Amino acid sequence: MPHLPLAEFDDKAPRPIAPVPAQDGATLPRLVAVMRRLLGPGGCPWDREQTFESLRKYVLEEACEVIDAIESGQRDLLKEELGDLLLQVVFQSELARDQAGFAIDDVIGGIVDKLVRRHPHVFSDGSAKDAEEVLTNWERIKAEEKKNKGVLSGVPKSLPALGRAQRVGEKVARVGFDWESPEGSRAKVREELAELDLAVQLGDKDAVEAEMGDVLFALVNLSRHHAVDAEGALRRTIDKFTRRFAHVEARVHEEHGGWGAAGADRLPLAVLDRYWDEAKKAERP
Repeated sequence: MPHLPLAEFDDKAPRPIAPVPAQDGATLPRLVAVMRRLLGPGGCPWDREQTFESLRKYVLEEACEVIDAIESGQRDLLKEELGDLLLQVVFQSELARDQAGFAIDDVIGGIVDKLVRRHPHVFSDGSAKDAEEVLTNWERIKAEEKKNKGVLSGVPKSLPALGRAQRVGEKVARVGFDWESPEGSRAKVREELAELDLAVQLGDKDAVEAEMGDVLFALVNLSRHHAVDAEGALRRTIDKFTRRFAHVEARVHEEHGGWGAAGADRLPLAVLDRYWDEAKKAERP
């Protein structure tokens, strides 16, 4: 069967977008055509130099910017950041056209087929009474598809550690390897803290690191048992700390001339705590 001609991008042509209710992804070929133009003869020198490996950092960066946009509540920003993330998918798919023997339609076809297979309660005669059963069925179907791979094989090693720990806990829980209640998970936190305390008392640096990891992993599992996203919870606390410390810095500047002023680089903790308490009080409704 002959290949269909690839669409060309004309930057002078109108680029209408349908109203939101009527949008169906029909404009995706434009993005593919733009990317082919950039990668083709006479295209962009920077784009033409890129490889799968060189684009790794941008995939991670754009995914993180999508998360930031979601948390900001700015939906126009989310629209922009989703576009940047989609660009990475199309960019790598176009590199793959020549280097790996697949392209964007293979990528889309693969995920469409996977979604249909793993939602038999929607597309076939399967059933799922709630979201938890949907996830359980998903993991069962996935295991059948990947018979020679372990339960944890699909958890990316490059995930941030807290997110990876939570995904590991979720995966093993779906095959029954989990505490039956949050109380069991909480007891594990106490056990790991005791082991950390002992390692600290012994002055064993390697053991302290190992036990600290166990404590963190146990806390992530406790978060999961209470339906809390550990990564999101920590980001929230970091943001709160950052806001409050900004107030502390402002007060140090007002009262002491800034951190670099004489004596201000090592102000008494009691003074800094007073400014911190001011920030806490200012946040109360």
